[in-house]
Amino acid sequence: MSTAQSPAAPRLTSLDALRGFDMMWILGGDSLAYALNKTGSIGITRLIGEQLEHVEWAGFHFYDLIFPLFVFIVGVSLVFSLDRIIEQHGRTEALKRIFKRSILLFAVALFYSGGFSAFWPDIRLLGVLNRIALCYFFASLIYCYVPLRGMLAIGAGLLIGYWALMSFVSFPDTRPVNAAGELVSERMTATNVAQLNFSSTNRLRGVFEPGLNLANYIDSKYLPGKKWDKTWDPEGILSTLPAIANCLLGVFAGLFLQSSRFDDRKKVAWLIGIGAVGVIAGLAWSVQFPIVKKIWTSSFVLVAAGYSAILLGGFYYLIDVLKFQAWCQPFVWIGMNPITLYLAENIVGFRKVASRVLGGDVKAFFDSALTPGFGDLMLSLGEIGLAIVVAWWLYGRKIFLRL
Repeated sequence: MSTAQSPAAPRLTSLDALRGFDMMWILGGDSLAYALNKTGSIGITRLIGEQLEHVEWAGFHFYDLIFPLFVFIVGVSLVFSLDRIIEQHGRTEALKRIFKRSILLFAVALFYSGGFSAFWPDIRLLGVLNRIALCYFFASLIYCYVPLRGMLAIGAGLLIGYWALMSFVSFPDTRPVNAAGELVSERMTATNVAQLNFSSTNRLRGVFEPGLNLANYIDSKYLPGKKWDKTWDPEGILSTLPAIANCLLGVFAGLFLQSSRFDDRKKVAWLIGIGAVGVIAGLAWSVQFPIVKKIWTSSFVLVAAGYSAILLGGFYYLIDVLKFQAWCQPFVWIGMNPITLYLAENIVGFRKVASRVLGGDVKAFFDSALTPGFGDLMLSLGEIGLAIVVAWWLYGRKIFLRL
C-alpha cells in the first residue's frame, strides 16, 4: 500500500466518475433509503426508498446493482492498468502487481471485517472486499494468459457451469428436524451450523431457497469462521465463480473501449445495446434460475452486468465523448479514493460525524417543522455530503491511496 502524489497516467474520466457514483451509494445509500421510507407519504419517495434497499431474496432493485457494478468496474480498469504495466515493464512485473494487490486487498478486507478483534470462529474470512480481491486476482490472471476467445469461453463456462451445479447436483436436506425426525419448518430456520441436520439422507437438487441450495450447503459444510447469514455467507465459496464471470464481463467492456476499430459514438451504442441484451437474457434465464444477489445466480450476473454496461456507456458518452464533465466532479473525487473512503466509513463512520451537527434537537426540529422522517433525510444527506468533502480534500491535495 502506498500514497501516490498523482495519478500515474492519463485516465478514463468516465470510469473514475462511474466508480465514484457507485461508491456514493455504498457510503450512504442505505441510510438514504431508510430516510426516504420514513417520509413515505409521497409515492415517489416510497418508490425511491424501495429501490435503495436490497431485495430480500429473489428479484432486483437498484441497490442490488451496487456491488456487481463495482466488480464490473474492476474488470474494466484492470485492462488499462495491466496493459500499461506489461507494455512498460513486462508480464512478470504485471504478475507481481496482481499478487501484491490481491494479497493487500484481502488483508484490508479482513481488517474491515473486524480483523482479530473477535475470537475464532467469530472471524469472517469472506466478505465484500474479499470477493473483490478474489475476482481481481483470477480475472487478472486469465487476462494475462488467455486470449480473447478463451476468456469468452471461460466467462460463459463459469455462468453455465454454476447454473448446472446449482440445478443438477444434489445435496443433503439439512433443515432442522424434531425428535421424531419431522421437519421443524418447510423453510430453513437454523440460526447456527450446529442446528443443521447434516445426517439427513433426503437429498435435494434445483432448489434456490434461502439457506437451502447447493451454494449455501457448501458454505455451511466447508466455509470456516463467521458466516454473515448464520449458516451461510452471501460472499461464500461457490458463488465466487459467477462473480469472477461478472469481472470478466467488465474486462470485455474494457477491451471494447480500448479498441480502435470503432469510433466513440459507436462504442456507446454497442455498450448500451449489449447491456440491454444482457438484461433481457438475464430476465429470460430467471424463469428457471431466479435472480438472487445473495447467491449470485447466473441470471443475476447477466442483469447486473447489462445495467453496468448501460451505465458505462452513458457515462462514457457524457463525460469522454461530449466532454460534459463539470457535473461529475464529486463522483471523480470519490472514484479516485474508493478504498480510503470505504475504510473511513467503517472505522470512523460519516454518519456518526454528521450526527454531531444534524442529530438530536436539529433532527427533531426538521421532523416536527416539516414532516416525520425529514430529519433522517437531512442526516443522510449530511453523511453523503461529508464523504464528498473528504474526497474533495484528498483529491485537491493529490493524495491517492493505492493498493
